[in-house]
Amino acid sequence: MSALDEYLASFAGETGYLNWAAFGPLSPAVRGAVQDAVEVLSGFSMREHQSVNARVGRATAGLAELLGAERADVVLRPSSTDALQHALYGLSGTVIAAAGEFPSISLTLRRAADASHGALAPRWIEPDHGWVTTDAVAQALDDDVTAVAVSHVDYRTGYRADLPALRELIGPERLLIVDAVQSFGIVDEDWRAADVIAGHGYKWLRAGRGTAFARFSSLARERIRPVLSGITGIDSDGPFTGAVPSPAVSARAYTTSVPDHLAGVRLSAALDQLRAAGVPAVAQRVTANVDEILAVAERHGIRVATPTDPRRRAGIVSLVPDDPEGLGRALGDGGISATVRAGAVRVAAHAGTGAETLRMLDDALTAFGHPTFTRA
Repeated sequence: MSALDEYLASFAGETGYLNWAAFGPLSPAVRGAVQDAVEVLSGFSMREHQSVNARVGRATAGLAELLGAERADVVLRPSSTDALQHALYGLSGTVIAAAGEFPSISLTLRRAADASHGALAPRWIEPDHGWVTTDAVAQALDDDVTAVAVSHVDYRTGYRADLPALRELIGPERLLIVDAVQSFGIVDEDWRAADVIAGHGYKWLRAGRGTAFARFSSLARERIRPVLSGITGIDSDGPFTGAVPSPAVSARAYTTSVPDHLAGVRLSAALDQLRAAGVPAVAQRVTANVDEILAVAERHGIRVATPTDPRRRAGIVSLVPDDPEGLGRALGDGGISATVRAGAVRVAAHAGTGAETLRMLDDALTAFGHPTFTRA
């Protein structure tokens, strides 16, 4: 069995689950790794404890490989919002962001600006469909802008921002800050286009909560003050005496304390399996499953807010019926797990989503009849 086949087989039992954009149930590899680590940490051997602690370094190295980054650029964080707080609270100037962004960006940017005493200002844009395109950003761009903050994949519509095009538009001197929670692990992307990447393993990586991470490029470290920095944010290890040390020159400057070692174990196990299977192969399977969901929606006359171009989407499909609550109930009655939010029904397929799940989606729509759920 190939590594990809093993990866796909690890989704056994997912039948009816199309809610990956909300939460990814823990994979067998993750469950096994954390159970083993709990046993080790329940004992009294410091040497064995260290073998668990070392998984943090392994997770960091795996992330650096997948991000095309230096290991010193990558840190583990308890949440992606925490990572974005480190990025935005340390900035000055004007930051472009969409008004409809997920609160990890919009709320954090607003709070950071409020705390900056005028040093930081949001410039809110309201692009068509909520899609942060280069045209939408270009209209707001001027010499005051120091950064653009964007979700790589919009949580409402599934639109995937064109990171290389945004990078080219804003130039090398402005920062591109990216929330990659809805894309990392299922999109074959050149992450080097971004200066700050905040991600999390509790959705598509199937690693559970607490497995977030961030990448800070050398330019980001030059421009972003490590406002929220703790004992792990200096170049030396452990307590110190005398003068307070300067922040570390690496991305560890944006850390506050020792990472959760069990979270590191979970993330490391998930990354090992993903790297073995290969992100391009995983992305290809996700694309094929989303293609089928779009075809199902079209057969039933249900409008979608998600781009049909595979380059501009990831795993999310946003269905926009007249009665989203009714459609959500219909899918639930048909055994489909999905999210109803803001006038849409969000379904999200992973690489391991099986044909039976897609058939159940089709059957659920057929059984309840599309006239109730479509737009004229």
